[in-house]
Amino acid sequence: MNKLLQRIVFYLLIITFCNLAHSQNQKEKQSLAQILVQLEKHYNVKFSFETKTVKDILITSLDPKLSLEQALNKLRDVTNLNFEILSKRFIAITPKKDVELNKTIQRLEEVIVTNYLTKGISKTNNGTIEVDAKAFNILPGLIEPDVLQIVQNLPGIISVDERISNINVRGGTNDQNLILYEGIRMYQSGHFFGLISAFNPYLSEEINVSKNGTSARFGNGVSSTILIKNSDNIDQKFDVELGGNLLGVDGFAKIPITDKTEMQLSARRSFTDIAASVTYDAYFDRIFRDSELNISNDINKLLALDERFLFYDFNAKFLYDINDNSKLRVNVLNFYNNLDYNQEFTTSENNFQKTRSSLNQISYGASINYSKAWRNNISTSLEAYYSNYDLDAKNNDITNAQLLIQENKVEDYGMRLDISKTVNKNLKYNGGYQFNEVGVTNLEDVTNPNFTSLKKEIIRTHALFGEIEWYSKSRETYIRAGSRISYFEKLAEVLIEPRFNINYKFLDYFRLEVLGELKSQSITQIIDLQQDFFGIEKRRWQLANSSNVPLITSEQVSVGVSYNQNDLLVSVEGYYKGVNNITARSQGFQNQFQFTNDIGLYTVKGIDFLINKRYNDFSTWLSYSYSKNDYQFENLNNGKSFANTLDLRHVINTSLTYSIDNLKIGFGVNWHSGRPFTMPSEIQNNTIVSIEYKSPNSSRLPDYFRTDISAIYNFKLSKGIKAEVGASVWNIFNQTNIINRFYTLDSDNSVVEINNQSLKFTPNLSFRINF
Repeated sequence: MNKLLQRIVFYLLIITFCNLAHSQNQKEKQSLAQILVQLEKHYNVKFSFETKTVKDILITSLDPKLSLEQALNKLRDVTNLNFEILSKRFIAITPKKDVELNKTIQRLEEVIVTNYLTKGISKTNNGTIEVDAKAFNILPGLIEPDVLQIVQNLPGIISVDERISNINVRGGTNDQNLILYEGIRMYQSGHFFGLISAFNPYLSEEINVSKNGTSARFGNGVSSTILIKNSDNIDQKFDVELGGNLLGVDGFAKIPITDKTEMQLSARRSFTDIAASVTYDAYFDRIFRDSELNISNDINKLLALDERFLFYDFNAKFLYDINDNSKLRVNVLNFYNNLDYNQEFTTSENNFQKTRSSLNQISYGASINYSKAWRNNISTSLEAYYSNYDLDAKNNDITNAQLLIQENKVEDYGMRLDISKTVNKNLKYNGGYQFNEVGVTNLEDVTNPNFTSLKKEIIRTHALFGEIEWYSKSRETYIRAGSRISYFEKLAEVLIEPRFNINYKFLDYFRLEVLGELKSQSITQIIDLQQDFFGIEKRRWQLANSSNVPLITSEQVSVGVSYNQNDLLVSVEGYYKGVNNITARSQGFQNQFQFTNDIGLYTVKGIDFLINKRYNDFSTWLSYSYSKNDYQFENLNNGKSFANTLDLRHVINTSLTYSIDNLKIGFGVNWHSGRPFTMPSEIQNNTIVSIEYKSPNSSRLPDYFRTDISAIYNFKLSKGIKAEVGASVWNIFNQTNIINRFYTLDSDNSVVEINNQSLKFTPNLSFRINF
């Protein structure tokens, strides 16, 4: 027995020693990103790279006595990366394969802030925010790198009603955002009717967000531009990951086929139609509490209720490196949401009624891209895409033999040719041509009494675009300037849209950024009736026409100054944004203007402030946005300006993240002033069946307050198998937040106040394995 105890103690001592030795060895190694920060300070240089290029690379510290050239040679040997000296202070880091593809490195776009807010988020010199989902660390309330949840942590971006499908960038509506997934224009961005992103968070690798100064390559979105891409490199590694949370399960795989081909697959499906969870209950309550489906439960005696909801998505990408200079990429996707809602109840007159309701939201998409690098540093890219969005609702009143069918369908296909010429390391030209055709169909079919309305419209657009990118020899000044010329066939209109971006570095650690753009949009979302599509997805897509829906145009300019040194970032940016030719029906009024249509504009003047401090394993930030967002309609409110429905005057976000070894924790607080709403008059005229209101949007909801927390832990299950467990709580104090307020009449013509509330205490758990 004593010998057995001695052996156990001996083995424990050996294991402890090995663990200490391993830990010591790990401590001797640092991430390449940390080494680069040290080298920048030691040699007074600046490295330019994509986050994904240096992620997961661990090396031992370099001898500080080495010269810069010796240090770079050492890094080339141990990292298998290319380090090119662009000037006395700037060094570009790229995979060696990039050099083989094109002898001249096209490196005019430079990362100027790494670990912006948290690891995996960076800012470039052209004003774009880049998110590397694979290198993403953690944000409060998130246990998955949800693309559209991440962007809401950026200053000036928020969702006023907590929906992914309603992201508001500097006071704009969601339909004014151009969202491209692998080049496919997306008209659906959320599952669960907008509460979670429809884009699989584990397949999407690169997200680019531009709030202003958008490249001339992109059009048809007067607010922001959000580009989402999957991995584009063939690394000959078989990779499979499976996981799930309290809403569903998912998985993805990277499958090498040959040395030059690879297939990427991902799928996700909810199990909400099989089993419910606390997360599902919170989401369902948030979406359906005040919908038309639930209102009948408040005024009738519910006898039976059967609800069934599910969502799924599927993505596939085929990669083919034809040779060192040519690539072919093919993408397909499918998003699906389905709700079946069946009721049996007795009305206030004691009449039995039975209804069968269903709501489907479906998207299909495909794209193909061929790119080639030619001689003389010329590269071309030819891309074609197809996007299909279909929203349909059926409400079958079996008792009264009435059937209502509503459908909104969008079909969008197009192609784009891009040509780039790199003159030298400081000068580059970009240009090209884009064509697209968009068709929108709206159907409403009623039986008993019989009524059918079917409308289909089509717009074809041709666009030429060009821009120049230039760096000064000192690499301290960057300028991108260009223009987009669009011709809309149906409207016979030509629009010229100049864009510019100026980034100037001064006093070593300061930067001045000036951005500007003119943009247009030919498709928008409108609301005919608040009860359309059961009041859940009541917005329908509508094309511009020559009568009551004109082309939307916008102008925006911003000026910002930032300071970045010793892991401290302080930035302030002021902006002006004007959006013209909006229709009243696109703004979702729920007051005296609900059934009125007019054409007007809104203007936003604001300031975005951010302070972000990183210290070892901690990152903390405070962002504050002030904006004043006002409408101006010719025939509404006697032509006087009034507050925009999306006007959030003050928005504050403060967060703290901590990462050590395999554990990541995030804690954050979100606060903003209340949205405008319209109060009914104290005295109502009971002789008319309508509500009389005070001045439009002259009152404010109570302030919004929410606190979130999340944690992720990574560990190894066995050799070659990694695991991750995560936990999060949205609104940990269960704060009741009113995010919208409107009024309606009951059966006695009395005014009833309806308050839409935000998500309550919402926990979530996740578990993933990778092998």
